[in-house]
Amino acid sequence: MQDARLIGRLRRKFQALAPVLDERARRHWAATEAAELPRGGVSWVAAATGLSRTTILAGMRELRDPGSDAAPPGRIRRAGGGRLCVEKADPGLEEALDVLIDPVTRGDPESPLRWTCKSTRRLAEELCRQGHRVCARTVAALLKGMGYSLQANRKTREGASHPDRDRQFEHINETVKRAIAQGEPVISVDTKKRELVGDFRAVGRELEPKGRPVEVRVHDFKDKQLGHAIPDGVYDLTADEGWVSVGISRDTATFAVNTILSWWEHLGKQRYPNATTLTITPDCGGSNSNRTRLWKVELQRLANETALQIVVCHFPPGTSKWNKIEHRLFSFISTNWRGKPLISHEVILSLIAGTTTTTGLKIYAQLDDREYPKGIQVTDQQLVAVKIQRDAFHGDWNYHISPSVMKS
Repeated sequence: MQDARLIGRLRRKFQALAPVLDERARRHWAATEAAELPRGGVSWVAAATGLSRTTILAGMRELRDPGSDAAPPGRIRRAGGGRLCVEKADPGLEEALDVLIDPVTRGDPESPLRWTCKSTRRLAEELCRQGHRVCARTVAALLKGMGYSLQANRKTREGASHPDRDRQFEHINETVKRAIAQGEPVISVDTKKRELVGDFRAVGRELEPKGRPVEVRVHDFKDKQLGHAIPDGVYDLTADEGWVSVGISRDTATFAVNTILSWWEHLGKQRYPNATTLTITPDCGGSNSNRTRLWKVELQRLANETALQIVVCHFPPGTSKWNKIEHRLFSFISTNWRGKPLISHEVILSLIAGTTTTTGLKIYAQLDDREYPKGIQVTDQQLVAVKIQRDAFHGDWNYHISPSVMKS
């Protein structure tokens, strides 16, 4: 108990003096205090101040023999005194660390940490195994000095692009411009990612009273009663207007075409009463993939129901982000519902319909509670019945489907 009180008193004295003492004065003060104490004084002072016993003993030696300090005027230690920085003590350390951080670039594809999470602890352990004396804190300091920092991946590379990608973009642009100039409807279509319905954590932040965040579930397991929501959208390029059908079943070609048909019945037919064609720009994947047989059969149904010639221009593979619906419709929906738990289908519909922009975007939303089975097989006979005509340029991406029967 007496030792604890003594160490506490020394600690308080040191904390009061430390800000005004340099390195030499600190060790001389510590040496003086230790010399005044009985046996064990050096250990007590070391425990109170955090200084090493070696430093305190050096201070005592300097006080007994002032010439042993050998520090010239203006310096607190003699030239070359103190511990060498780790880079000088171990010249090969930085190079070894650099190889561990980026083994492929540095020419060591067999690096032991190539396929592991490179934490400072793991790096320090591997460097020690190689014979370097270093701790995780020192590794962190070295990395900072070498210009390393924690960074997330950045989406900049699109992978291998199709050789006809630019020509397809030009083809889409010309087709869309021609249709708009003729007063014909042009729509961009796609399906947003599936969303869990319920009090689940939502991406983003929302203004709430301080200290009162919205409480949501810890685990994101689908609620068997609420299920999920699949927003499938249509964006009218001319009207800057959107239609979103929120499905509860599956994202299929039938669901995608039913969304287009709903848009036409509720909005398109009134806006384009004299239309003869409908130009659609989907991407090359998902329910509206250019390789999906059911997509072609359902487009034939759309042509028959609307009495319109359906003109389709697919975006090349890997370029779906260029589709207008992505950055003119879905991006604003995501912004509008950020930080808001999608607790019900009604909330989802309200958030979608409540999305607007300063340029006048208007979105309509409707729940589609129909069941869409997956794995529907389209026979060769059904496919032959589709009145499809492929363009000379990339007929797999560009084609039009004519009505087989005219509605009365």
